[in-house]
Amino acid sequence: MELSVLSYFLPALILEHFELSSFQSLCDIKTKKEIFEIHLDEKNIINIDDRLVEYESKGFSPSSRVQDFPIRGKAVYLILRKRRWRDKATRKEISNHYNFVAKGSKLTEEISDFLKGTGRDPRRYDQ
Repeated sequence: MELSVLSYFLPALILEHFELSSFQSLCDIKTKKEIFEIHLDEKNIINIDDRLVEYESKGFSPSSRVQDFPIRGKAVYLILRKRRWRDKATRKEISNHYNFVAKGSKLTEEISDFLKGTGRDPRRYDQ
């Protein structure tokens, strides 16, 4: 799939930090409906301020499954694999942190904000 087209369907800026590893059309066993799984691996770029410390890549953390906006009526799940790095001197492991996932949920930040707004009548809550 062309990455420029894919960027219209994914959360903002996600392709700056992750690269597409696979795209699958599957059937959800529970709902018996077709779903899309988009597998994304974090790019091998560490976001740190201290450039004097040497880090080595230590592979990926366990993947996380996050629901995003549906595409063509099908549920979309992003399977995100974040990288881990280890400080060569202290052996402490670190990873990058992103705000693509809404806190306390398994939804992207964008769909979470959308869902919060759909059932909310401002006249009822903003008094």
